[in-house]
Formats: sequence, structure tokens, C-alpha cells
Amino acid sequence: MRRRRFLQASLLGAALAGTGAAGSGLTGIGVPRADALPVGVDEYLRLVPELFVPPPAPPEHSEVVVVGSGFGASVAALRLAEAGGRVTMLERGMRWPRDPHREIFTTDLLADGRGYHHRTRFTGPTGIPVVCDDFAGVLDVVDYPNMSVWRGAAVGGGSIVFTGVMIAPERHFFEHVFGGRLSYDEMASTWYPKVRSMLRLDPMPDDIYNAAEFTHSRRWDDDARAAGYSPHRIDGIWDWDVVRAELAGSVRRSAVAGESNLGNSNGAKFDLTQNYIPAAEATGRTLVCHGHRVLAVGQDGDGRYWLDVQAVDPTGAVLRTTTITCDRLVLGAGSIGTTELLVKARHTGSLPNLDERVGRGWGTNGDAVLVRSFALTEGFGGDQGAPSASRIVDESGLPLSLENWFVAGTAKDVGMLASLGMTLDPTRADFTYDPGADRAVPNWPAGGERESVEALRAVHNAMAQAGGTIPGASPMAEDVNATFTAHPLGGAVLGDATDGYGRVHGHPGLYVVDGALIPGSTGTANPSLTIAALAERNIARIVADGR
Repeated sequence: MRRRRFLQASLLGAALAGTGAAGSGLTGIGVPRADALPVGVDEYLRLVPELFVPPPAPPEHSEVVVVGSGFGASVAALRLAEAGGRVTMLERGMRWPRDPHREIFTTDLLADGRGYHHRTRFTGPTGIPVVCDDFAGVLDVVDYPNMSVWRGAAVGGGSIVFTGVMIAPERHFFEHVFGGRLSYDEMASTWYPKVRSMLRLDPMPDDIYNAAEFTHSRRWDDDARAAGYSPHRIDGIWDWDVVRAELAGSVRRSAVAGESNLGNSNGAKFDLTQNYIPAAEATGRTLVCHGHRVLAVGQDGDGRYWLDVQAVDPTGAVLRTTTITCDRLVLGAGSIGTTELLVKARHTGSLPNLDERVGRGWGTNGDAVLVRSFALTEGFGGDQGAPSASRIVDESGLPLSLENWFVAGTAKDVGMLASLGMTLDPTRADFTYDPGADRAVPNWPAGGERESVEALRAVHNAMAQAGGTIPGASPMAEDVNATFTAHPLGGAVLGDATDGYGRVHGHPGLYVVDGALIPGSTGTANPSLTIAALAERNIARIVADGR
């Protein structure tokens, strides 16, 4: 394993050094490869034996079943358990441990099967390809026509693999997206603060911001100011004390070494496995069943819901297939997972009363990754830290935001700066059921992200010119890449497919609590805070009403 990693690192280093790429913007070089050669199940068993412990089996019948374990699902599981419900949580991914010194998760650059969920080939937005084992990694990447979707596949859902940014959108953007469906005042006064407190959200402290590993963040801010923008600090879910311990060398380097997209082994990211999920389990009324794929859902004539469930091990081998039932069914499998289950159920007739608007209103949150490279020989030295420090907003055209980010896929100083962009993109898609593939597919239009790309490019070019950098990193990375989304939203939109609290029309006791409720955008902001806050709001009303 160490020899393989050494060879891969040497390969990347040789590709950069041999072309004079480091510090030169990578212009005109051949694409370096960082292929993670398959390492085999035995190596994963040695590295993370906890993954191979058989998952607990769900009861034949539960009062409440929650599908998924991301932000909405975890909120629902905790609050329903606190209200006295017996909750079974089903998560298709594995349950990953934490360790201050062990490498639990793989790295972006030298990714192996722990990174990508049963996907053996992947090329990220920075253009570096990876080849690895078919294994239950934490990031699920699915290619649909005209759009690739990234989502979490682990206990903790998207909280394991996201950037850690948790912020509310500006009021006018929020109201543009939600209209009269949701009150900004209610969310801002009650539900956003509730989640912020539970997840201990705060901005990057100055001592970390001024560390060498965040030179790229300070340079990004300088370029933004030179272009006429006013970058402002943003809240993150990071445990800054763990990040400080990394800088001091007392725990394994993770967040400061550009680890985020594929998990943080030492708990530097205060993900859902450190708050909502253990709190739900601590009630004594929540059972978390990892490694359980939900294949289909439906409702019997007596009103009980049923789920066809497949238990799998980390290699994807099926351990058992069963049907379980519940009195109340909570869908928190993410925009894609929840919408797939509902659209399939409508097609097969297993949920015959679903609203015709199920499967509509899906969007990408206007996501894009933007890359700049240096025109002059200049470097940061060492690693680029993963936590995002700041954000700018531009309303000169299509409203958008850019967040200061690390160069995902390298995390090293290769003379590049990166941004995560989100626009107020109005493009939406509908899901259709493909009986041959037995799945629902979003019909994202070819070129549907074009308006977003043009708006983001204008701001990106202004920052590049002001900072003396070059848009893109030819031939590796485009200047603006919007061919993917890490923030899929919609498909069971609040107030359309559901009532104003996520109760699915036509099927009492069936709820949606995740990003499927959001109408395609959270107003140029990362969706996680809004998803969690909306789940807190909705479940509070559901518990109060008793339905």
C-alpha cells in the first residue's frame, strides 16, 4: 500500500516537475495521472476492519422507518425518537469509525476503493483520473444524461463528504426560491439557530486562517478584494480544536492536508456521526442499520408501509433480502434517492395516490467548480487546507456566489486556486422512470447549465485578471466546470408533492425530510443548513399534530 502510494505521488510529482508546471499554472503540460491501482479487499480489512462487522438486522416491523442518514434523516430520527417513537434508520452505505492517528478514509489524490461507492473509475473537476476497487466508498458518483451527481453513501450521508460550509442564503434569494412556501423570518429566528447550536457552527478562527496551509485562502481573498468584491467569513461544521491539533502535529493531518470530499478520518469535520445520530441512539429508541439498500416502497391495504430491503457487505455482496413494514415511513435518502423511490412507486402502483408533481422541480443548485492557475512562478508550499474560509456574492447578472476552496483532487501546491460556485440557476428537470434500468432518471437538458457557466466565468475572469492568474489549468481543468452537482435538490417539492410540512399527499404517515423538498436551489448557498433546519421545522409540526 505504501509503495503504491509512493509510486503514485512520484508520478504526479514527475509530471509536474518535468514540465515546469509547479508554480507555472500547469499551462501546456500533459495530464498527470494519479491512478489508485486496486489494492484488494484484504487491505481494506486490515485498514478498517470495522467495516466488515455484519450490520444489525432491522425488525420485521417498526413504528417508524427512516430511509437515509443525512441531514434531514438524522434530524427526523432524533426528534421522532425523543417524542417516544421507535425508529429504525436504514443507510445503504457503511458505518465508518474515527481515529486520531489511523487513515480511515482515503485521500482525494491517491483515492482507493474507500473513496468511491462501487465505482472503479472517476475523473474529478481538476482532471486527474482515478482507477480503484469496486468497494463501498463514501462518495457515490452517478452519471445521468448531461449531468453527473455526487452524493454521500455512508452513515452520516452528505455530512461525510461535503465541504463543511453551512450557511443560510440571503433573504431576497431565499424568498425568490421559496416564494410563499416558507417563511424566512421563521427559519432565521428559530430553525437555523437550532441547527447552528446543535452542530456548533462558526467561521474559521484567525489563527487557523493565518496558518501556512491556508495561504491559498488568504490569496483568494486578496484577489477577490482586488477585483472589487468584499469576501466575508462563513460558518463551517469543522471542529477547529482538531484542526489546531493537526497543525500542532498531535493528530494525523487531515483537514489541513486537503481531506474533505472523501471523509476526515480524525473527526475534524463535526459530521452527523458526532451529534444527531449518536443523540438519536442515546434515546434507546433508534436502531441504525448500515449496509441496507431500500429497493422499493409501498403501502398495504391496512395502511402499513412496506420496504423491500437488501443487506450488503462492503464488497456489494448481498447478505440477505427481506421485506419489512412500518406504521410511518420517513424518506431522507437525499434528492436522488427519495425521488427515485417515489417515482418508481408511482410507476408500479405501490403508492397509487401520489401527486402528479412527484418527480418535478429538480435542480443542481447552480453548482460549478472554478480553477485558476498562476501566470508567474509562485507557490504556496505544502498542502492546501480543506475548510473554506470565505465567500463573495455577485448580483451584476445571474445572482451567484463563490466560495474560497482548496483544489479538490490534488490538495497540494501545484500552482492552482479553486472556487466552489453556486448560481440562482432557474433550470429544472423532471424525473422519468426507466423500466429497463429499473430506476428514475432526471432529464437534465443538454447545455442547461450554460447561463450559470457564463455568469460564473465573468466573475472568475475578473478575479483572475485582478490577481494576475490564468483562468483554468490547461489541459487538466476547465476554468468553469458545471457538468456535475454535489447539491442535487428537488423531486418532491414542498407545497407541491407534499403539504407545507413534508407530508406526502395521498399517503398519510409518509414524509419527505431531505433535499427533495427544496425547489432546485437554496439561493446561491450550500443546502445543508437549510435542509436540516427545514427538517427540524417540519418534524416539530408533525410531532405536535400527531400526524
